[in-house]
Amino acid sequence: MSDPPTEALTSACRSAIGDSLRSVVHFTDEGYERVYLREDLDAAADLECFVENERTGFERRDTSRGSELGAYEYTIHGYENGALTRVVGDDAGVFVTTDPLSASRFEEVAVAVRDVLNGRA
Repeated sequence: MSDPPTEALTSACRSAIGDSLRSVVHFTDEGYERVYLREDLDAAADLECFVENERTGFERRDTSRGSELGAYEYTIHGYENGALTRVVGDDAGVFVTTDPLSASRFEEVAVAVRDVLNGRA
């Protein structure tokens, strides 16, 4: 797996949502790496099931091409104690976990991640 833009991803996410950021995970078809974990969280958490689920975003992104909705941008999964926002680029993706946020804040972090993945940050 190529080296993820660790500092750029962490900085972009922290700038977008501050202390609500819980974790950042960069993934490809071949592997994954947690690039940030807030210090009050358990580093032993099993990421494999999340990564496998989020990899389906590569296929989902392709199935929406030509849709009246337009191009895929990001996906949000809501949970009891927070949320996961996934952004998928051509050959890599990132998911960010957060404390509960308003909808506009999810868009802020998705745009920040997309800019890093596309080399604009």
